Amino acid sequence: MVDDFHGTYEWANFMVSMQRVFPDRPVVDIPNADAIFHTVFDLNDRYQVPGAQYTRSGVTYEQDGYEARWRGIYDDKGRLMVAICHNMDLGDSWEWADNPRYDEKFSAMAFRIATNYVIYSMTH
Repeated sequence: MVDDFHGTYEWANFMVSMQRVFPDRPVVDIPNADAIFHTVFDLNDRYQVPGAQYTRSGVTYEQDGYEARWRGIYDDKGRLMVAICHNMDLGDSWEWADNPRYDEKFSAMAFRIATNYVIYSMTH
């Protein structure tokens, strides 16, 4: 799982490295119907999960990463090998879950995403 990188500049850096790891595999948007979004929790209505900067600024995005993107790399059997959470920071949301300035809805979504990802990785 890849998390905590934002905007076009960081995406370009990520892709340079990822193309070294999987040069023959495309990065695609994960469709809403994919099992990873429905393994434990049905995550049809996902939204951007901001990092710690949200507690100071109230802004959910960083740099030019205005839109949350769930992307991935699949294997030959259609199983997700790499889950990419771009323009969000799930790790910060877990860390800041008990901060009253960090909206609970963000941590709740991040914990649900992580739960689905872990169970998916053990069952697919």
